[in-house]
Amino acid sequence: MKTTKLKQLVIATVVGAQFTRAALAAEAAATGTNGTAVADIPAFAADAGSAGEAAEIKALQQQVEALVQKVNALEQQHAPTEQTATIQNLDQQVRILQRQREIDQDAAVAKAATAPKVTLGANGFSFSSADTNFVTQIHGVIQLDSRTFFHDNDAKGVDGFLLRRARPILSGTVFHDFDYNFTPDFGGSTVQIPDAYMTYRYAPEFQVQVGKFKSPIGLEHLQSDRDISFNERSLATDLVPNRDLGVLLKGDLAGGAASYAAGVLNGASDYNGTTTNTYSQNDPSFVGRVFFTPWKNSDVNALRGLGFGVGGSYEIDNPNTNSATGLTPGYTTDGQQKFFTYNKGVFANGQHWRVSPQADYYYGPFGLLGEYVLTGQHVSNGNKNTEVNNNAWEISGSWLLTGEDASYGAITPKHNFDPRLGYWGAWQVVARFAELNVDSDVFTSGLANPNANADGAQAWAVGLNWFLNKNIRANLSFSHTVFNGYTGSKPPAGTLVVPAQDENVLFTRVQLAF
Repeated sequence: MKTTKLKQLVIATVVGAQFTRAALAAEAAATGTNGTAVADIPAFAADAGSAGEAAEIKALQQQVEALVQKVNALEQQHAPTEQTATIQNLDQQVRILQRQREIDQDAAVAKAATAPKVTLGANGFSFSSADTNFVTQIHGVIQLDSRTFFHDNDAKGVDGFLLRRARPILSGTVFHDFDYNFTPDFGGSTVQIPDAYMTYRYAPEFQVQVGKFKSPIGLEHLQSDRDISFNERSLATDLVPNRDLGVLLKGDLAGGAASYAAGVLNGASDYNGTTTNTYSQNDPSFVGRVFFTPWKNSDVNALRGLGFGVGGSYEIDNPNTNSATGLTPGYTTDGQQKFFTYNKGVFANGQHWRVSPQADYYYGPFGLLGEYVLTGQHVSNGNKNTEVNNNAWEISGSWLLTGEDASYGAITPKHNFDPRLGYWGAWQVVARFAELNVDSDVFTSGLANPNANADGAQAWAVGLNWFLNKNIRANLSFSHTVFNGYTGSKPPAGTLVVPAQDENVLFTRVQLAF
C-alpha cells in the first residue's frame, strides 16, 4: 500500500516538473530574458527549440520509466513481507480462537462430569448422579384383564373387566453397592405392597437381600408378572409360597452359568400368595434354590438356553388355635376360583416342606418351561394330626411366529407395530398343561369336605400374545379345567360350586410395562 502511494507521488512529481519547465521555457522565449517581448523568431531557431524540448521530454520519460521500475521493484520487495505479516496475524487469531474453544470444551466436560443425569426411554425414567453412585428409576406395570366364563350354570365365575395389576415401581441405588425396590399395587380391591426390599451387592457372586420379596422356589413363580405366558400362573404355582419377609443370600457364579439363593423367611405366606394368620409362633422358614445354565457362555448354540435346577423350603408350623377360620389358603383354578379349601378348625401343626425340580429351554423362537412341586405338611384337626402330601406339575411351550428369540424375560419385537410401514410387532402362540393332586387322606381324615371340594384338577390352555413393542402387549387365551374326586351332586348352599362342573374361561389382557 505504501509503495503504491510512493509510485503515484513520483510520477506526479516528474510529470508536474516536466510541464512546469516547458511552460517557463515558452514564456522565456516569448519575452526574452529581460522581460521584453520578442517580435520575430527565426524559423530555424524555433525548430531548434522544439527539438531541444523534445529531447528533454524524452529524457524525462526515461527517468520516469526508471523510477517506475524502481518503485515496482520496491513493491515486489515489500509485498511478501506484508503478506507474511498478515498471514502471521491471522494464524495468531486462529490459534487464540482454537484455544478458547478448547477451554470452553474442557469447562463443558468438567460441568457434565459433576451434573446429574436424566434419561427417558423404553426402560422407564432414570435419575442418577454423575458418578452413578446414586440412581433412582421409575417403572410401572398396568394390566387390564377380562374374564368370560362359559357354560358355568350355577358356578360363581364373574364375567367382566378387572384391573389385575397397577404397580408403580420405584427402584435404584445408593452409594453404588446398595439397591432398593419399593412396589405398591393398586390393582384389585385393596392396596398392597408386593415388594419392598434392599440388596447389598458386594460382588455378583455375593449379594444380601433383606425385606419383602418372592420366595426363591418356583420357576414359573419367579418369572416377572409382566413376562408370564398366560394371564394367570398354573396349578403348580398353587403349591409354591409367594412373597415373604426375611433375609436372602444369593449370587451368580461362573459368569451366570450357575446361580444360588438361600435364606430365612417368616413362613407366613403360602399357597399362591395368600398370607394367613394360621401360625402364631412361627419357627423360621429355610428356603433355597440352585439353578444351572452350564452352556450359557459356550459356542454350542443349541444348548445355551438350557437351564435346570431345584428349589425347596423347610419350616415348623405352630398352630394358631385362636384363628376362627383355621388353615384357610386354598387352591385356585386358572380363572382364580377356589376348587379346594380346608374345613374350619383345621390348622398347620408340625413339619412343612417343599421341593421343586424345574427346567426351561429356549432356542431361537421356541421356548419350553416345566416344573414339579411336591409338598408335605402336618395338619391337625382337634387331637388328630395328619401329614398331607400334595403334588402338582406343569409344562408350557411357546413359539414366536415372527422369528424373535424366545426368552424367560421380556420379548422385544424385531419391528415395532407401525401399520404405515407394514410392521405388526411380534406374535407368539403359547400352550400349557398343568395338574394338581390333593392327598386322599385329607378327605378320610375329615380335613376337607368331598361334597364341596375336588381332590385334583387338570387344566389345559392355549393363547396368542401380541407384542406391539417392548412396552405394550395384548393377550388372548382360553383355559379349560376339569376336576377329580368331587362327590356332591349339588354343592351345599354357601360352599364352593366350581368342582361340580368344568371351568371354561376366555381371557384377554392389555398390558403397559416400562
